[in-house]
Amino acid sequence: MKNNQGNKENRRAYIERNREEGHIRLWNDYFSENLTYPENFFRRRFRMNKPLFMHIVDRLSTEVDFFRQKTDGIGRLGLSALQKCTAVIRILSYGTATDTVDEYLRLGETTSRSYLENFVEGIIQLFGEEYLRRPTPADLQRLLDIGEYRGFPGMIGSIDCMHWEWKNCPTAWKGKYSRGSGKPTIVLEAVASYDLWIWHAFFGPPGTLNDINVLDRSPVFDDIINGQAPQVTYSVNGREYHLAYYLTDGIYPKWATFIQSISLPQGPKAVLFAQHQEAVRKDVERAFGVLQARFTIIMRACIILHNMIVEDERDGYTQFNLSEFQQAEDNRSSHVDLNYSTDIPSNIVNMMGVRTRICDIQMNEQLKADLVEHLWRLVKELHKFQERERVQKRFGRGGGQGGNRFGRGGGGGRLGRGGGGGGGGRSQRW
Repeated sequence: MKNNQGNKENRRAYIERNREEGHIRLWNDYFSENLTYPENFFRRRFRMNKPLFMHIVDRLSTEVDFFRQKTDGIGRLGLSALQKCTAVIRILSYGTATDTVDEYLRLGETTSRSYLENFVEGIIQLFGEEYLRRPTPADLQRLLDIGEYRGFPGMIGSIDCMHWEWKNCPTAWKGKYSRGSGKPTIVLEAVASYDLWIWHAFFGPPGTLNDINVLDRSPVFDDIINGQAPQVTYSVNGREYHLAYYLTDGIYPKWATFIQSISLPQGPKAVLFAQHQEAVRKDVERAFGVLQARFTIIMRACIILHNMIVEDERDGYTQFNLSEFQQAEDNRSSHVDLNYSTDIPSNIVNMMGVRTRICDIQMNEQLKADLVEHLWRLVKELHKFQERERVQKRFGRGGGQGGNRFGRGGGGGRLGRGGGGGGGGRSQRW
């Protein structure tokens, strides 16, 4: 008799949650014609715009069996794909327990956890190849153009590491994952570009490792070493280079693929370079900040979702007009060899040779010196152009036959005055 009572007490209780009511409430709040909450509420709570969220729901519901709405034995509809995906996004965004969505969406704790695991796998399977890809030749050319526009020819992004606190780290592992703060963390090494797109993500090393230890384990240069990366050519200060580089902080080694700032700059040229390098390198810091603000729980699927949001909203905060680079392809010094084959089998000799080129300290020093001179020359040209523009505004623009590249008309005096009615030339980007 006691055994029967014990079995009844341990038996899992069934709770009628009325899941249809949860779907109707969610639909009326965010997806019906008469919305309860406006679009900006949806963007803030779901971390993305509604069309992007519906695209994710549609792909998951059609291609992942776990997210299809099914019927039970009596013909009653199960949980909808909207309920499932909304529950997962809320858990990832706010870092809450899996049972916090129960009251609103009518999902049990174990059910929410199961959907979370399958959602992560589905995102990686469906979108990982596109949104966490290595740069294509077209991507590389765009990154090189932006880098040259910002004063760093050959630069394709910034690299750094961040520590994500692992709140529920097992007690037996805390010593391995805890650093000076005493809290267990997991390291994320990432490469980010100007638009916050994360091109490389190496997530998982324990928090006791620093950036150099993580770099030793990272696959960030595997494509170059294996001969699978496109060939890059660019010139700085009259010298030609063939290895693109990342901007880093001072802890990274002085390799040909890393350009650090100058810790104690001496002279105006070094000061100018240090200011520009530290400003542009903030791209990866901004990406880390946005990623952590969007998702309290960080995992590979969250990085994919982050890139999807960046692609959807890039035009809203990008400061560069990419059409400028498409119209001036002949003037740029950075090029990607589209005829370079990445299918050539590599051998140990070639791999060691590429590794030696990557770790070349002398190349790092030479490239940094050339970049210092390049930035100084650009700023000098900018100041000269601004002075000419100031003089033209003060004395007026002349007219005549055509104009020069700074926009002054021909046929007038040496300050652009006088002459007969020709228009000015196009203005320079400075």
